[in-house]
Amino acid sequence: MEFRYLGRSGLKISEIAYGNWLTHGSQVEEDAAHACVRAALDEGITTFDTADVYAGTRAEEVLGRALKGQRREGLEIFTKVFWPTGPGPNDRGLSRKHIMEGIDGSLRRLGTDYVDLYQAHRFDHETPLEETLRAFDDLVRRGKVLYVGVSEWRAEEIERALKIADEMGFDRLVSNQPQYSMLWRVIEEEVVPLSEREGLGQVVWSPIAQGVLTGKYRPGQPLPAGSRATDDKGGANMISRFLDDELLTRVQNLRPIADELGLSMAQLAIAWTLQNANVSAAIVGASRPEQVSDNVKAAGVKLEADVLRRIDDVLGDAVFRDASHTVSPPTRP
Repeated sequence: MEFRYLGRSGLKISEIAYGNWLTHGSQVEEDAAHACVRAALDEGITTFDTADVYAGTRAEEVLGRALKGQRREGLEIFTKVFWPTGPGPNDRGLSRKHIMEGIDGSLRRLGTDYVDLYQAHRFDHETPLEETLRAFDDLVRRGKVLYVGVSEWRAEEIERALKIADEMGFDRLVSNQPQYSMLWRVIEEEVVPLSEREGLGQVVWSPIAQGVLTGKYRPGQPLPAGSRATDDKGGANMISRFLDDELLTRVQNLRPIADELGLSMAQLAIAWTLQNANVSAAIVGASRPEQVSDNVKAAGVKLEADVLRRIDDVLGDAVFRDASHTVSPPTRP
């Protein structure tokens, strides 16, 4: 396993992180989830990402039980706050009330006294940004949170937060967690240049485009049984934008490149995200331990410039690049 700094902070994290969105507490049984976490630990992964909303808070509970007994100082545990975790109007968003109550719930479910990174899971248009940042800063000062970051924020939203933090003496954001893959590059034009200037690192999710970049979805063929594209718990909605026959044909044309390099399609996709110097880690998920073992082989892989050009040539205009695809709900969900 290779390690990178989280943005310009002093925290080192494993460049392959393990995430449990859509798996723990939902798609897979707890025994299988624990086996995947053990595989991650055995492969040298130290960074684990979750969120209070995943599986209706159950994902945090499963991860907490799976990590029980591990040396806490040897782990980096990330979680997030924003989406609804209860029926009330204050059980969501980035108000001081929800943040303070949210962290206590997350710590209880994770079985830990602190999280290494607490992330605003979307931008809250209904809460003053000063209120959110002050609440985050208070959590840092109380030791419940070591670093703060955001997820799926636009460049102008990140820039506003940094300006307020500097003016008010708050802890600065150190990271952003966006979707990023060969097919989804919407952060490259605005978010990445800003982050490079200001010292934020990207902790990217879906580096294999919800499984599309594994090559298992073939043009003109039925969707594989049991795949994410057939999952009615949320996975099918996310992957649908990639299930276009022309795009799937282009993905199949990446296979010779992966074969030449001795990589699986998934390893090539994950390694591609790690070529971006602003990426601190790529998050992988799994429903089986062998998926973890396969994915971690992308750590430390160097793709030469000609390989990157060939990938660009193959994918062409099938790539999503428009920064406007990064959107937070205009009102609290």
